[in-house]
Amino acid sequence: MHLVINTFGATLQKDNGLFVVSTPEGKQTFPPDMVKSISISKAARITSDAILLAIKHQVEVLFVNDLGNPEGRVWSVQYGSISNIRKAQVNFLYSKEALEWVKELIFYKMDHQVALLLSMQPEKEVIPVHNIFKSAINSIEDYKRKVSEVQGEFISDVAPSIRGWEGAAGKRYFQAIAHLMPESYAFESRDRRPARDPFNALLNYAYGILYGKIEGSLIKAGIDPYVGIFHRDDYNRPALVFDIIEKYRTWMDYVVIQLCMAEAFPLESFDQENAESALLLGPLAKRILIQSVNDYLGEVIVLNGKTLSRMSHIDEDMHRLAKFFIKNAPQ
Repeated sequence: MHLVINTFGATLQKDNGLFVVSTPEGKQTFPPDMVKSISISKAARITSDAILLAIKHQVEVLFVNDLGNPEGRVWSVQYGSISNIRKAQVNFLYSKEALEWVKELIFYKMDHQVALLLSMQPEKEVIPVHNIFKSAINSIEDYKRKVSEVQGEFISDVAPSIRGWEGAAGKRYFQAIAHLMPESYAFESRDRRPARDPFNALLNYAYGILYGKIEGSLIKAGIDPYVGIFHRDDYNRPALVFDIIEKYRTWMDYVVIQLCMAEAFPLESFDQENAESALLLGPLAKRILIQSVNDYLGEVIVLNGKTLSRMSHIDEDMHRLAKFFIKNAPQ
């Protein structure tokens, strides 16, 4: 269970060993052993007793902004306590193996973009949209070939080229997806900050949820989320989260595409002052999207021979990554 506290004036507190959520409508109680994470917006409050209860049961507490992006977190001191993992992570950053790791990461992302487009490609009779999808798929495969052929001593030598091809592939990918959207969810291009249409606003918020979950998985695995390999290490940015999320972006793409195609959000569930200002998700839109994302990440699937929820697969991947750093870092 994932507790999302975003009702204005809501309070999360502890009572008799239980989490208690108080809102103007009443109170609800939740056993801590059933809660996997807690997300709190700026409109809500949490008591120190509730925070300590979460720490005791290793329940992640995440504070998020209006765009769904994590602004801060509370976690157990038991997380990430093995310093040799972080040392190996830094050493790996300057190894020759880092370039191959990045190339595999981008391959994975592009492969899943192609797979998603193939799963949603209209029939041949639906012209010209079928051909638009076919052209986008061919372009992504071509950019993947360019990435596979790039050579360099270190990742810093070729990172700008890889980013350029990755960005160009993403542009073709979203150009194709745009042709699936109903009129009320139409968009011209990927719009990150600020989003001015429902599709991009929903996708930004879904990515924000995923950022928080991946950062938590990295911390629990003992990996420093701020030491990036592919993305730049800008001040106060968890650069490795931006690396790792590339593997899982298409999961959020799929959720948002399906919701938009089903026109699951009343237009009044979005807030926008004027056509030039950012379009924000209102409480109803957040509730629908957060529940959909959590349901999708909680779905059990077979991956790498293991039957786990998608979120558990992410946790497993991060523990494997920690072992990978230790094994492959220069001594």
